[in-house]
Amino acid sequence: MHFQVFPASVYIERRRELKNKVGSGLILLMGNEETGMNYKDNTYHFRQDSTFLYYFGLDVAGLGAVIDADSGDEIIFGNELSMDDIVWTGALPSIREMAVHVGIKNTKPYAELGKLIINQSADGRRIHFLPPYRAENAIKIATWLQVPVSAVQTLKSVELIKAIVSQRSIKDKFEVEAIESAVSTSADMHFEAMHRAAPGMKEYELAAKVQQVAYTAGGSLSYPIILTVNGQVLHNHYHGNTMQDGQMVLVDAGAEQQMHYAGDLTRTFPVGRKFSTRQHEMYDVVLNALESATAMLKPGVKFIDIHAAACEKLLQGLKSVGLVKGDPAEAVQAGAHTLFFQCGLGHMMGLDVHDMEDLGEEYVGYSEQLKKRTDFGWKSLRLGRELESGFVLTVEPGIYMIPELIDRWKAENKLPDFINYEAVEQFRDFTGIRIENNFLVTDEGYHRLGKYLPDTAKEIESIRDQYC
Repeated sequence: MHFQVFPASVYIERRRELKNKVGSGLILLMGNEETGMNYKDNTYHFRQDSTFLYYFGLDVAGLGAVIDADSGDEIIFGNELSMDDIVWTGALPSIREMAVHVGIKNTKPYAELGKLIINQSADGRRIHFLPPYRAENAIKIATWLQVPVSAVQTLKSVELIKAIVSQRSIKDKFEVEAIESAVSTSADMHFEAMHRAAPGMKEYELAAKVQQVAYTAGGSLSYPIILTVNGQVLHNHYHGNTMQDGQMVLVDAGAEQQMHYAGDLTRTFPVGRKFSTRQHEMYDVVLNALESATAMLKPGVKFIDIHAAACEKLLQGLKSVGLVKGDPAEAVQAGAHTLFFQCGLGHMMGLDVHDMEDLGEEYVGYSEQLKKRTDFGWKSLRLGRELESGFVLTVEPGIYMIPELIDRWKAENKLPDFINYEAVEQFRDFTGIRIENNFLVTDEGYHRLGKYLPDTAKEIESIRDQYC
């Protein structure tokens, strides 16, 4: 159990603002429970719900809380340790003692939470709750509200979701400091990868060294490490390949610091000392897209427009290589870029690496005025909305040569005015490149978060030359 919190005034103000935004009704925020891997007592690593952490700060299993938007009452519910618990876990601070540190004076046993919800619901009060992503919480809510489990998602409070998104999207100074720490540790993870990688090494050997950096810093991983010589597979968690000279290794890895704020960085580098000429050329195409997208970051700009501009920059580069033809802007409008860049340019980041994704991308990444597109490639863009000062996000362009996708497009003769299939065929085994940095949107533009992690091919080759 971690017991590290911001000043109590931070949580008090967050809850006050939430009450004002929601206006009336009873706000129910569910914490998470321990979850067994293969039997009850052999649990997965515990991870508290991020919204519960945001408003109540306590990284303890088996808690729930309510905020009464009408009366102002705030209560944390949880069971104090029994003597049997103490025998196995040792003496820990009581819930009441911990609650004081986040500005809560009233705590009750967990069973009282269900009774309260049942009674308040029976009295006709609006119960505001978030869409549960864990089955046990969905079952509890269904039981308390006396509705089928299948109905719980449809009864979620959109008012509560929008209120929370509006708060959590804007990072305060305490959060920015925590995220800076997480991103700096993430950078150290990537330095370790660049220092340690060598031909003949297994991917899992390198992944183990990268993971060690996160834990040595007192944190953990913000998501499972992606470390692969098959960089064209977007979420590839297989680590069984032997890395060979001439290949590139894509490392997408981030640290979660002790208060659960995330970092999320990606670098692609040669297994040997140098990129090949072709690899270097393609790397610069991705880097140019990253730099041009980064320069556009500022309040008032829609991220979907930055994504489109980055796609156009990618196609400009691929045109110079000979893989595409025609006008890059027209090619993007036609969707030609999705043969090479199938995902989104970035996402929000904070207490979740994909921040607030459990609340719904339509609320976090989009707005009433801007709806998410449903066509291939564009549908994977998690963030499209207008940027605001205080947003923390990733920018992560890439090129992914997926042989199966190339074969399908070629068989369909898709977009022949823009795709040079004869040239693309020569790159079918190229794999993939992604470069990813993390940013805070500021009043003036942007701030790159964390310690500097080299991202030019020359800098990376210099590091590899020292250690390979």
